[in-house]
Amino acid sequence: MEMSKVMRVFVAGATGAIGRRLLPILVQAGHCVTGMTRSPEKTAGICAAGAVAVVADALDPVAVMNAVKQSAPEVVVHELTAIPAGLDLRKFEREFAPTNRLRTEGTDSLLAAARAAGVRRFVAQSYGGWPYAHTGGAVKTEEDPLDPNPPAALRPSIEAIRHLETAVSQARGMEGIVLRYASFYGPGTAIGEGAAVVGQIRQRRIPVIGGGGGVWSFLHIDDAARATLAAIEGGAPGIYNVADNEPAPVSEWLPELAAILGAKPPLRIPSWLGRLAVGEHGVFLMTQVRGISNAKAKSEFGWQPVWGSWRDGFRRALGEDQRTSSAFHAASG
Repeated sequence: MEMSKVMRVFVAGATGAIGRRLLPILVQAGHCVTGMTRSPEKTAGICAAGAVAVVADALDPVAVMNAVKQSAPEVVVHELTAIPAGLDLRKFEREFAPTNRLRTEGTDSLLAAARAAGVRRFVAQSYGGWPYAHTGGAVKTEEDPLDPNPPAALRPSIEAIRHLETAVSQARGMEGIVLRYASFYGPGTAIGEGAAVVGQIRQRRIPVIGGGGGVWSFLHIDDAARATLAAIEGGAPGIYNVADNEPAPVSEWLPELAAILGAKPPLRIPSWLGRLAVGEHGVFLMTQVRGISNAKAKSEFGWQPVWGSWRDGFRRALGEDQRTSSAFHAASG
């Protein structure tokens, strides 16, 4: 269903990795944008992007209700996460607990506020990087099931994802769209210049575990923002994978990323040693996960990733962020 061309859009999580890239292109497209943050010191960045800033804690239902109703949006965009910049994979469950609350309590509060404000469309961030069942083919579509039995450390996160996706896709009185983003790279993400993961790869602290057969899908953060804009402006309600065109096994992308960074090839360790180092869930992420197909998003939204492959994208995103941004804006314009 096509939405009107100029809309009032409310973005929760406006100062996160994707929110910072999304606000300027929403404004450039002519939309009237309100960005929500819980940090008063971050409002300047929202205003600099051309949006109106509002301060509210996403886990405070009353504050969220007031913020949404006062802005009277036609579309609400849920980009709320709280993933640490220096994620400790060994403590996955603890590190993702705040994000899980945002995907459960935060989602419920935003949906209630959106319903009260008469919002027509609700677009929410989900994740497709590891939640699919690790059986069958190497690349999954939206019709494939999520993993019914993930490693214990991942279970709270996948349950939070299930909660978000069910609540949004079954929301009464509005069109719910769920975007299962692939793993982000580019400015402000875990795989961007200055990020902790990049430093760890340079120091050979991220090894290929087992055969490195886990298949990962990637997405440049600007392509994620463009896909989100497309979902805001049109397309049918539903769940969509959003990724580049080239899923790849760890054994392929990790050595190439190390080479791009000028680092030595990653170490290779057996799975039993990997379990001691990063736990069963860490081995799972390196050896069992599946990639995702972007065919549905491309067909429904008319969207194409500017960075069709992580191979070129990694090179441009690491040390050449300015050129990436210029190419992105040229492709968007």
